[in-house]
Amino acid sequence: MTFRSPGRADSADTLTGGPRRRRPLRGGAPLPLLVPALIGLAFLTLPLVALLIRAPWRSMPDLLTSSEVWQALRLSLVCATAATAVSLVIGVPLAWLLARVDFPGRGVVRALVTLPLVLPPVVGGVALLMALGRNGVVGRWLDTWFGITLPFTTTGVVIAEAFVAMPFLVISVEGTLRAADPRYEEAAATLGASRFTAFRRVTLPLIAPGIAAGAVLAWARALGEFGATITFAGNFPGRTQTMPLAVYLALQNDPESAIALSLVLLAVSVAVLAGLRDRWMTAS
Repeated sequence: MTFRSPGRADSADTLTGGPRRRRPLRGGAPLPLLVPALIGLAFLTLPLVALLIRAPWRSMPDLLTSSEVWQALRLSLVCATAATAVSLVIGVPLAWLLARVDFPGRGVVRALVTLPLVLPPVVGGVALLMALGRNGVVGRWLDTWFGITLPFTTTGVVIAEAFVAMPFLVISVEGTLRAADPRYEEAAATLGASRFTAFRRVTLPLIAPGIAAGAVLAWARALGEFGATITFAGNFPGRTQTMPLAVYLALQNDPESAIALSLVLLAVSVAVLAGLRDRWMTAS
């Protein structure tokens, strides 16, 4: 029989690269920790339970089949998917740059990339207006040279959602890249592959789970975006009114419709968590 010290790592798992999970502490939780933990759990779950209790289940089919709801839902799905595609195209190379290339000011660049995570979305919308508006730093040239106007358009919705959602993708992919063994890329380089070929043929398959997880998180964040969208793109039904904006508008005139729309977004959030459970949750 072999005895292992509970404070030391399993050397066999370390050598084989197998998963190492920490076992939960045995025994009851102390009261000073248990009480605030239960209060925190109630604080986070009670509003969701209240939403389910107050939901107009009998009239739900009629509320969710109205043309306004389907317009907002379709626009939300299309714009969130487009914003995720934009994030993938420019976010994955950005994550690779932060993870694999050592350059001056990399910490500042990483801080700027993650800034939209903590920036109030309304401030992000104002910043987009100052940059891409008709009189913005770049927007005035787009309007003068190409006749392109981005604010208060469906394209503006995609830009606003990509601005707030892309950091989730970049952080996820960068973390996956840092965890991936760079020796595979070095081996490909020694066999004559260019750096881009090594990235395309070796690195991308290695980090595919991280890219998928980041894309799902970015899609969910884009689907629920409100502040930057209403500031930069407005709230025009059929053109820029997404589901969160429709919830806000319905709450003023028809609370039951607002609850029904909120349940749709809640279901999407639960589906996202269920899809990412193997990556972000640990088994007991």
